[in-house]
Amino acid sequence: MVERLWTAGEMPPRDGLYRPDDTGLEVHVQGPGAYHPDAGQPIPFRLGEPFDVMQSIEEDGNTAEVDTYFESPLPDGSGWMSGGGGQMGNIGYLARLNTDRSLRWVAVMDYSNPFVGVRYEGLTAVFTNDWRNLLTLDLTGPAFA
Repeated sequence: MVERLWTAGEMPPRDGLYRPDDTGLEVHVQGPGAYHPDAGQPIPFRLGEPFDVMQSIEEDGNTAEVDTYFESPLPDGSGWMSGGGGQMGNIGYLARLNTDRSLRWVAVMDYSNPFVGVRYEGLTAVFTNDWRNLLTLDLTGPAFA
């Protein structure tokens, strides 16, 4: 279901880290009101427990349209990072793609605001949202590799 949604230009509606095998982890992120207007501030982000992706999608019934703001090759050549938002101004997403641009994972965040860019420090990715706040992910960590 997750891969089918991604291919159709959609993403699941619930905050989460989704994989093409329909597994997911909760994502907890504070809305930009918690750190705006100080551009350059870190976005509080953490992963939570696994959840039933199929049940979540079926219960909500809605999906969010993917609005891509950037795609950037990973420094080690292992794939791509993609980021952007959804049709609502508060939704943000980050996705790691394989070299053929197939989905490895997508993180959906209802209150992060859209992500507009990325820079790399080795295999640590520093994402910037449209309020110029930062979210840092270690792409070698178990959840993001």
